[in-house]
Amino acid sequence: MDESSDSVFGLSEDADFPLVRMADVLFAERMKNTIREWRDSLLSKGSSSSEIKQISTAPGQRFQMVFFKTRPGIALSDFTSRQLRVIRAITKKHFKDLAYIRVAGESTSPQQLIVYTDSNDDRDLLMKEVKDGLRKEAEMKVESAVGFRHVIDLLSSEKKLIIGHNCFLDVAHMYSKFIGPLPSTAEDYVSSLQKLFPTIVDTKILLNANGVFRQTLNKSNTSLSRAFVSICPHIALGIKTSSLADRPCVEVEVQVDEKRSSNWNSGAKHEAGYDAFMTGCIFAQACNHLGIDFTLHVLAGDSAKETKLQNYINRLYLSWVSGNVIDLSSGKCTPDSSASSNLKSRYQDISFPSIILLWGLPSKLKAREIKACITQAFGPNSVSSVYHLDESAVFIQFSKPELVSKFLEMKDTLSRNSDPISVLHPLSNILNGEYTHAATYDVYKQICSSSISKKLFADQAEAIGIKHKTVSSRGDGGKKGNQVCVEETEVSMFDEKADDLMSSPYGCSGTDRSMESFYLDEVLASK
Repeated sequence: MDESSDSVFGLSEDADFPLVRMADVLFAERMKNTIREWRDSLLSKGSSSSEIKQISTAPGQRFQMVFFKTRPGIALSDFTSRQLRVIRAITKKHFKDLAYIRVAGESTSPQQLIVYTDSNDDRDLLMKEVKDGLRKEAEMKVESAVGFRHVIDLLSSEKKLIIGHNCFLDVAHMYSKFIGPLPSTAEDYVSSLQKLFPTIVDTKILLNANGVFRQTLNKSNTSLSRAFVSICPHIALGIKTSSLADRPCVEVEVQVDEKRSSNWNSGAKHEAGYDAFMTGCIFAQACNHLGIDFTLHVLAGDSAKETKLQNYINRLYLSWVSGNVIDLSSGKCTPDSSASSNLKSRYQDISFPSIILLWGLPSKLKAREIKACITQAFGPNSVSSVYHLDESAVFIQFSKPELVSKFLEMKDTLSRNSDPISVLHPLSNILNGEYTHAATYDVYKQICSSSISKKLFADQAEAIGIKHKTVSSRGDGGKKGNQVCVEETEVSMFDEKADDLMSSPYGCSGTDRSMESFYLDEVLASK
């Protein structure tokens, strides 16, 4: 930020370093004599460095003869940081023709040098060379740390046409990981996204909006893998005919390294590279069917201006269950009347008061096993759905809101008792003793709105101070609003920092997910 300052590159010199200790005074005098003898040997015509006993050309010595940018110097090693400050101070104060510098060493630690300069101009040139070298080293470290961000920046600067399949969340993840925190409103997000990626096409929109594609895909089935088989059977199955009989098949060539060739040849769904390949093939075949010749546009750099694509550009599905499409150009959401909107009939309506979250469950416990245990206790129609949030946490949606409080009370009772009835209770099969916790959906939102981010929800909850077994959110009694009430008194209450949590429609932590994570397994399987 201040390139004119020597301190930026560690070149600031301690000319006024106080020698308050006797050890510092004695060390400074000894170093001054050693450095003077070396300097004088350089200026004396008949002498060589071998006359100075303290200085050696052999590695591993405290003083080692070196050359830096063709200038003679000595490298300092095995000195403490305080000793180096003393040496730097006496060099600056007593030797106007010597420069103390720090340069990048062969190892990770920098190298401290004293270099001879024959004039003030030579000294200024040396300091400039050192600064330039240190700056280049710093820039290389930054460049390396930036990593894949370079790819994102290149796509944005070139205004490339971005293709995805049901890609609203993919684009949001790309934004949050490489651009910055997600904006707090959809309007701000859309506006920022348009500046970075002005042209995005969702192949799911493309397939659903065309009658021929819908017929080929059996009306509403536009999942990525099945669309790939239906639209590109010549690639997916090796069949040399296309279901789109009026258009020839598009041939796609791709090179795969040996490490991934086995997965690639077997069609590894949900491998990021192969999913991108399937998406690209579908888009190429669909454009071929629509009569779009990209060879006419690529050279001119205006492929987004293709008139036959205009009805599909910058329109993304918000989710699998809402049936809404967002227009990235305007930020407006509209209901989708195409076949995919019928998918929401496959899922039951979300009722947040009927939802609880269980975490700290025994590992490898399946959703159907959890549902079976709960229905044994509360009746066959008590549970609408069970979906995993991660390996030890699940959402449970009950058929009635009142079942939430009953479940929390029963869990609390079973956690407190170890009598035979409690041990043989159906819920005991899914509870993991003191490690299993339960909470309402309101508590889940509070936990996720923390700035602390953990991979597992159990770690997230513990990190913000929730260590009790059963938590409910009540709007009656002595508490007003949806404040948190702890059912187990001998364990810690909500940490005070939980009061400062702020909700965001997009969230900011690794476990911050909308209720659409209920459909995670279904969505992944279908995509």
